[in-house]
Amino acid sequence: MKHVCSVINHSLRCLILLGAFAALPSLADDYSETSQLVRANKFAEALTKVDRFLVTKPADPQMRFLKGVIQRNLGKPTEAITTFTKLTEDYPELPEPYNNLAVLYAGQGQYDKARQALEMAIRTNPSYATAHENMGDVYARLASQAYNKALQLDSGNTVVPPKLALIREVFKPNLANPKPPAGTTVASVVAKPDTLAAAAPSTQVPPSKPAAPANVSAAKASAPVVTPAPVASQPTPAPVDNNAAKAAEAAVNAWAQAWSDKDMNKYLAAYSPNFSPSGKQSRSAWEKDRRDRILGKSRINVSLSDISITVNGDQATAKFRQKYKSNALSVSSRKTLSLTKQGQQWLITRESTGN
Repeated sequence: MKHVCSVINHSLRCLILLGAFAALPSLADDYSETSQLVRANKFAEALTKVDRFLVTKPADPQMRFLKGVIQRNLGKPTEAITTFTKLTEDYPELPEPYNNLAVLYAGQGQYDKARQALEMAIRTNPSYATAHENMGDVYARLASQAYNKALQLDSGNTVVPPKLALIREVFKPNLANPKPPAGTTVASVVAKPDTLAAAAPSTQVPPSKPAAPANVSAAKASAPVVTPAPVASQPTPAPVDNNAAKAAEAAVNAWAQAWSDKDMNKYLAAYSPNFSPSGKQSRSAWEKDRRDRILGKSRINVSLSDISITVNGDQATAKFRQKYKSNALSVSSRKTLSLTKQGQQWLITRESTGN
């Protein structure tokens, strides 16, 4: 999500997530039509359609999430906060509503509440990169407030101004704010330039065009001309080990199957002894949390698609789309696993969501 403040002008990432929840085929038309209204900035019409839908399906998480997004864009942050708060109560396993709550709180200058919401998002999914990025931005804003307060109390303090200047430099506003390119997702339209970063949609927004390099002609004419050293020839890349890639992919699929089967022994055995959970969780606390979450569901189905495996020696990276279903919840997201070969096995050393 992005936020604007008197000292820092930077964007925390707000998750808009129209594609994060996997829609059942019978409901796809409702979601699609509502999404089209949002893309056209017809928020009042979209809200009417959402409300009609929720009369018959009041527990639907995707429409409720979309309702919060629409309320925010209609300038109703209090109502949006209520919607996302209730969503976190009914679906505490979803990190995105917590993240969007942080967006709304930050927009109101309530940075402590934003921090608490992001802590819950990270606790729910420790590998959620967007929430970690937003947390850094919130801490930066809190730091700027603390530095300003220190200067108010001691105007002669010479240590604080450089720190405050550094924060201002890091979070300089981006003066070039072009319109989103054609074909961007709803998230790029709904998430205003002055908000924190919202949950990433299933279709990634194309990255913004990088800033143009500095004008070389601005250098002083008297600057000496340095002849670059010859570039060493690059080594021939090692041939791709297809057998290793297939073995790593098989390990990833076995991990997903063990998760679906709620076979905790096989599931936890898929992780390397060197695996360190994100956040501040210990390995034992993480394993207990995973047991509680997985065994607490009556049914789970995890399916993978678009799997891409990259192998470099005894290290491998697996990128794929993961569809998770349990009871009344269905979520689709991008996921990355880092693996290392230990003996004859490929084991998970790191996992992250949303990239």
